[in-house]
Amino acid sequence: MTVKQIAGSANDFQLVHHVTATGDQQAIGRLLAAQAAEVFGWRPQPVDPELNRARMAWFAEHWPQHHARIEGARALWAQEHGGACADGLTFDGLTGMAMGCSALWVPPSASTDGHGRIGRNYDFFTLTTSELMGLGGPQPGELPMAARPHVVTTVPDEGLASTVVSMSDLDGAMDGINEAGLAVALLMEDYARTEPPTDTTPGIGVSSVQLLRFLLDTCEDTEQAKTALKGLPTYDFGMPLHYIVADAAGRAFVWENGNAFEVGDAALCVTNHPLHRHPDPRSLPEDDELTMTTYARLRSIFDASRGVTMSPESLRAALRGVQAGQDSPWRTTWNTVFDTYDRTMAVRFYLGDGEREPRYTQELLFTAGV
Repeated sequence: MTVKQIAGSANDFQLVHHVTATGDQQAIGRLLAAQAAEVFGWRPQPVDPELNRARMAWFAEHWPQHHARIEGARALWAQEHGGACADGLTFDGLTGMAMGCSALWVPPSASTDGHGRIGRNYDFFTLTTSELMGLGGPQPGELPMAARPHVVTTVPDEGLASTVVSMSDLDGAMDGINEAGLAVALLMEDYARTEPPTDTTPGIGVSSVQLLRFLLDTCEDTEQAKTALKGLPTYDFGMPLHYIVADAAGRAFVWENGNAFEVGDAALCVTNHPLHRHPDPRSLPEDDELTMTTYARLRSIFDASRGVTMSPESLRAALRGVQAGQDSPWRTTWNTVFDTYDRTMAVRFYLGDGEREPRYTQELLFTAGV
């Protein structure tokens, strides 16, 4: 495994690392667990043994890549703490949270160079977990939840290589693309009706943050992704998400509420309200204090993309137009642009507030694992 500091510093809001892990899936799981323990203080959590055995059996049958990575994390813990690990410990990472995000898919037919692209803003509070959960001020040494994002590249001996961005959970992700050109990004589905989680007991199947990596591990295009998602058992700790999924062939959909939302060969916009409830961007309601500008943001990126051919820079400009400013309760903690044809992911990270507007890194370019 290699770990490189690629952006920011201890004096900036974000300090970003790029982790590259290779080998078999057990080796990759071991390496990611070591990094999570070092940076986030990760440790396995108690869980009902019967539930845990059922979870592991499901992973072994339906997501063997993840099962092997869990076994790698378990082996690391056993080695460092002595003896075998009981069934009453779960070696999954804790689930992070997504907040007020915006994303825009531009199909090849609407792109100046014929490349399909997703552009997205990942918006999140600049608070610690203690502050966000209403537990008072930050604990000693506690960093904001979004302060240590990771870019994680995994190149397994067998299976699909991928590169993802994660806020704080190294066995899940917020954005990612694999070597087949499948790209996925998650967003909060219904901000107005979401509350912080009160129970983080894992279920059988995949968590809302693991779902993205599940698709990148097991699918090469949107048709495979839709098939894999139908009937997939998921749990979201009371914070439902939806997902924009696109592939190298120029197809895309948004997965929400157990169904695929598609618009054909046209730009596809998504923010933080259910598209099945408001499918027409031209007839959205007005925002209120609970919706956190979800409707205004979608109108803006829809208007920017409607009936036009977009260059890579005009896509970026459309996302900058709905970027969270310093008057917002959150910040756009990173921007991502996926090129599904080239299998690349370009990311710009938030460093802190400036005199007039937020400061960001230069755009950093990553390939999909290979």
